[in-house]
Amino acid sequence: MMNFSSKLLENAVYEIALLPGIGKRTALRLALHLLKQPNAQVERLASALVSLRNNITYCKKCYNISDTEICDICASFHRDPSVLCVVEDIRDVMAIENTGQYNGLYHVLGGKISPIDGIGPNELHITSLVKRVKEESIKEIIFALSNTIEGDTTNFYIFKQLEGLEITTSTIARGISVGDELEYTDEVTLGRSILHRVPFEVQ
Repeated sequence: MMNFSSKLLENAVYEIALLPGIGKRTALRLALHLLKQPNAQVERLASALVSLRNNITYCKKCYNISDTEICDICASFHRDPSVLCVVEDIRDVMAIENTGQYNGLYHVLGGKISPIDGIGPNELHITSLVKRVKEESIKEIIFALSNTIEGDTTNFYIFKQLEGLEITTSTIARGISVGDELEYTDEVTLGRSILHRVPFEVQ
């Protein structure tokens, strides 16, 4: 139990501690750090956070975070529109982009099927994915979900939704350990897993 001499400080620490991975001690350290900074710097931080929350949008095609209706990746003429990489969230797009080994497009599901967490297919962007495959010139789908039971379940569900369509389905090579999340995989390993992807097979 922390005893604060200021209600303003206590409120700031409480709000900061709501962020993932930050406890009250870390929140207190951050709040005290901000108190030592120039007003202009703290105001820029606050303004950037408010602007992020109020003005950020999601790409209407792939659901990646964007400043415009269609993100830079989807709008680029230098990307290969015939290959679509299916990922769980925005952090996975960033991780794969950082490898420099992929030049296709993306589709961000917004999560993975997890009945325990109350997340079913209808809570994810799966219907729009199937629609893209039917309407766009996509020839290959790369499943790049985390190597977990939930990831495999989601891959299988999407695979079944795509049955009957003339499309190649592959998955990133399993150089990534079971249970690993893509965002924590080093860039070299992730890059190689995309380059050496293998056909998706139902076990």
